[in-house]
Amino acid sequence: MTEPAADHPLAPYDGVLLLSFGGPEKPEDVLPFLRTVTAGKGIPDERLEEVGEHYYRFGGRSPINDQNRALLAALRSELDRREIDTPLVWGNRNFTPFTIEALREADGAGMRRVVTVVTSAYSSYSSCRQYREDLAAAQAEAADEGLGIEIDKIRPYFNHPGFSRANSRLVTEAVRGVVRAGVDADGLRLLFVTHSVPTAMDETSGPGDEEGHFYARQHAALAAAITDEVNATLDLDVEGELVFCSRSGPPSQPWLEPDVNDRLEELAAQGATAVVLAPIGFVSDHMEVIYDLDTEAAATAERLGLRMVRVPTVGTDAEFVAGLVDLLLERAAEARGETPVRPTWPGSDARPAVCEPGCCPNLRTARPALCGRD
Repeated sequence: MTEPAADHPLAPYDGVLLLSFGGPEKPEDVLPFLRTVTAGKGIPDERLEEVGEHYYRFGGRSPINDQNRALLAALRSELDRREIDTPLVWGNRNFTPFTIEALREADGAGMRRVVTVVTSAYSSYSSCRQYREDLAAAQAEAADEGLGIEIDKIRPYFNHPGFSRANSRLVTEAVRGVVRAGVDADGLRLLFVTHSVPTAMDETSGPGDEEGHFYARQHAALAAAITDEVNATLDLDVEGELVFCSRSGPPSQPWLEPDVNDRLEELAAQGATAVVLAPIGFVSDHMEVIYDLDTEAAATAERLGLRMVRVPTVGTDAEFVAGLVDLLLERAAEARGETPVRPTWPGSDARPAVCEPGCCPNLRTARPALCGRD
């Protein structure tokens, strides 16, 4: 591939890398996948087999890879609609196609500088820096193979309107449907759900010279803004709050709370009759959504006599996909030395695409990371 022309919308990039978590495609993939995810943590196979039951009950296949394929197709369609011919490749942090496989594909297609879209919108070690470490390791492996590829990424996008407004619209429509179905709004509660992380990881999320807690604060800000939009649009006074799912650490290690199931118990005891679960912490309906929410939380709600409605994730929503392309164009403009408009909602804090020193540190072992100043 030749270098993109200077007036090409995504110049200086000649490729886009979609980088995701990854997941097993068949039952025999489950244990190797979980070993990769938990590498270095000393978790025995017996415990991994227990976790693997979540996957086995869905045929041993995670939905995340098909969702990434769908997102790739949607990005391709949106790029084509804007007459942007830049090719895309896809890689995963934890299962094939691994990031190094994506870089080999990129090199084979003649790409020399790619911009990365990570399927995680928030700031923390596990949702940002760990992907940056993965990029650094893959780039180093590629260099050992004689492949030279420069890698950048878009900024964290929890408050880019393509993501935040799409979530707001989906939540509003879900609440509207519940109210139209005759549910008394006085008994309705709105729960915004994200993946729990160790409290130490949350405390150190964000740049090292700031106050931390970026992970929880970003989620809380978006949850509050969406709650306000729902109430203003539908003339309601529904209460919204942030809850967590997918806790996986030892009991002795504190993680962010409350767990969604515990909060459902409390709400039922307080007289709530219906809940709307909005998984704003996730981009697609992967295992933490279809098992932790659609299976476990749904069972809890049924046992408690709570009506539960789960809001869709943004997935391949047209507004979200268009927002990702806007972010690619924004990053390309920055790489050209321009100062593009960087829209945000809620708030005005557009996080940088190049992370500041000490941002979201690895609390176990210091590792090289791309797309940052340290």
